[in-house]
Amino acid sequence: MNYRAVFNIIGKVLCIVAAFLLPALILSLALREQAAAIAFAVSVAACVALGAPLASIKPKRTDIFAREGLVSVGLAWIFVSLLGALPFLLSGAIPNYLDCVFETVSGFTTTGATILSDVEHLPRGILYWRSFTHWLGGMGVLVFLLILNPLSDKNTGEGMHLLRAESPGIKASKLVPRMKDSATILYLIYIGLTVLEFVLLILGRMPLFDAVCLTFGTAGTGGFGVLNDSLASYSPYCQWVITAFMLLFGVNFNVYFLLLMRKFGKAIRNEEVLVYVGIVVASIAVISISILRFYETIGETVRAAAFQVASIISTTGYSTADFDRWPQIARTILVALMFCGACAGSTGGGAKVIRVLISFKAARRSIYKTMHPNSVRIIHVDGERIDDATVSAVGAYMLVYFIITAAAVLLVSLDGKTFETSFTAVVACLNNIGPGLGGVGPMENYGSFTWLSKVVLTLSMLIGRLEIYPILLLFTPSVWRKIHR
Repeated sequence: MNYRAVFNIIGKVLCIVAAFLLPALILSLALREQAAAIAFAVSVAACVALGAPLASIKPKRTDIFAREGLVSVGLAWIFVSLLGALPFLLSGAIPNYLDCVFETVSGFTTTGATILSDVEHLPRGILYWRSFTHWLGGMGVLVFLLILNPLSDKNTGEGMHLLRAESPGIKASKLVPRMKDSATILYLIYIGLTVLEFVLLILGRMPLFDAVCLTFGTAGTGGFGVLNDSLASYSPYCQWVITAFMLLFGVNFNVYFLLLMRKFGKAIRNEEVLVYVGIVVASIAVISISILRFYETIGETVRAAAFQVASIISTTGYSTADFDRWPQIARTILVALMFCGACAGSTGGGAKVIRVLISFKAARRSIYKTMHPNSVRIIHVDGERIDDATVSAVGAYMLVYFIITAAAVLLVSLDGKTFETSFTAVVACLNNIGPGLGGVGPMENYGSFTWLSKVVLTLSMLIGRLEIYPILLLFTPSVWRKIHR
């Protein structure tokens, strides 16, 4: 283990977080929110005090292998969450530190699960930071670090392990030869879509502060809002804009790069995106039919269905209606979409459409080979062969995913809540969605859970956002052994 490189990376990440805390500090000072301003100032100082010494550690070797990449990402996210929780605690917005960590992890992992019942009375600076954690966590703070990280400047591939560890999907690939340039392109696309949504919301006469916070929440597919009713109070135009961008941020960013490179045919034929669109359209159609009696017009019905489908499959978690009151068929579809999630390489969570697609094709191949044992069937996605190692890795991931789900549900059920509440709470947190059903429905919150359940759900959010392995490896003794290369 290259400990010095790991410490160096964590230190740089904390310094970056300190820099991103400054706008919230400036906003609090401008609005004369004294308690919040002091909280942000202390938080900045804490991040710098811990991050600067770590960042000053010079690695004897600049090589970062898979193990160092996974450990760096896992530890960095834990440190960022623990320090990012300080503004909530020091400002008095959330008096309990465990609740502060829960809220912060929910923000950085773009989950949107909250322990707060009344967000409208929070200081504006705190609300801004709460929503900005979504934007920062959506693309990933370590992806931002790759733009600045000197370890990747030599183009020797070290940064690739950081990208693989933090980027969602079955694999991470460089858009261009240099890792630093790939990270820059990803962030430019991310920023471009963010700015476009913000402009469209402003054109819809949404208040400036609301537009900023909701844009951050949509871009990171997070779900923190600034009103207690989420997005129900906003105009139909604003709801449609956010619906569209929730779906857009759920698309693999590689597709946007292909569009920028004018490779329109390859982008349009992307199989994962086609399946993603198909699932969205079918879900909207079925749910619209099932909830017709709840709304006065077809347009209002379709808007409500489209918004909620986009919110759940992109794992954003915004709501315009209490979908927990919808018919069972609609609620069942939404729970299924929680498991499915968005596309790989997007800011969305869940198991990812590509894994569902590969699992389906692998199952179909197994059925065919049962009838024709001597046949040779190769799985293809986008015309490219998917090797057996990748298929096995997808199968292993899904198995571990469901084992963790079952274990977490078992622990959370100790609270004595209904199975619907316990199950959907775990599913919503592990898939980084936020609202579930029952006691954690769109009009409820997670404040009533015990400390044990909050710890389990917090770990579930981290495990889901980092796709299991970076967090689990931290508890593997062999990872920490020193290997001489």
